[in-house]
Amino acid sequence: GDPLETADQVFIRVAKNIAEADANYNGDVEKAYNKFLRLLSSLDFIPNSPTLVNAGRELQQLSACFVIPVEDSMEGIFESVKQAALIHKTGGGTGFSFSRLRPGGSGVNKTSGIASGPVSFMQVFDKATEVIKQGGTRRGANMGILRVDHPDIEEFINIKNDLTKMNNFNISVAITDEFINALGTGKDYDIIDPVTKEKVGTKNSKHIWNSIIESAHRTGDPGVIFIDRINRGRANPVPSRGPIEATNPCGEQPLYPWDSCNLGSINLSNFVLDGKVDFPRLAEVSEDAVHFLDNVIDMNKWPNEHIKEVSLAIRRIGLGVMGWADMLIKLGIPYNSEEAVAVGS
Repeated sequence: GDPLETADQVFIRVAKNIAEADANYNGDVEKAYNKFLRLLSSLDFIPNSPTLVNAGRELQQLSACFVIPVEDSMEGIFESVKQAALIHKTGGGTGFSFSRLRPGGSGVNKTSGIASGPVSFMQVFDKATEVIKQGGTRRGANMGILRVDHPDIEEFINIKNDLTKMNNFNISVAITDEFINALGTGKDYDIIDPVTKEKVGTKNSKHIWNSIIESAHRTGDPGVIFIDRINRGRANPVPSRGPIEATNPCGEQPLYPWDSCNLGSINLSNFVLDGKVDFPRLAEVSEDAVHFLDNVIDMNKWPNEHIKEVSLAIRRIGLGVMGWADMLIKLGIPYNSEEAVAVGS
């Protein structure tokens, strides 16, 4: 509980480490260091927690967001548990699609046993997360996703209605185009076995939609992810790598299996000058923040080779904002006004 560094020492350590990546491109490392140090010490921009905690230290795992595939086998499931635990240990969060897992009650050929289903195995992931603190700084965070056409979808929708379960997960239903089309007319839609890919029944779209709404009002979960929309839109800029199945824990970034992303936020409250938004300086800081986040990719020590390969191939970054309400206060604009909407646009 005793601080080992001052805030200034943290910023110096992080800026120095992340600036080193410029050497890979014959850049000016000292110039990058000074730029990044100003960026951080001014609080104009702050990167995600793993970068602040791990940059320049032994762990050197700098990303916040990962998606781990969950294959339909005992070996595959527990390999995913292991990889998630290692990521949580370094301060990262994990997202999973459980849609490949066979439904509860279906047969298991090798053992002549009965499958327990994705919701049951999600509780294994949840328990593992419960006992691991992320890099000693925070508890693990997960996103669990199940397709709306999975046979166990109703059990999944209602899992968090018991407030003693799944406290280390956000959950979201992967909504398909077929479901939305059925919902528009109140018709049934097909339920698909994830192993055989064959239709095994139907469910009423309005009943499922109302179940999602009621549970979300009660507990805040599940959310929804429009999975087909993501895969045909700009949210998937590299479709040649296949379909996206899941997102990071808070849903900011759709990611491939073994994909990762590092995040950072610009502090908008620092960009008010003479009662107006200082857009020229905001543009400059945005460019510097992108430079910083891209350098993080080069300086990262990846949890495994799968993640390294995908991350270096795609080089995802996530640049967001914070301090929106504080900026509006400084501008004298009510938060719930049309003028605020216009500024945000």
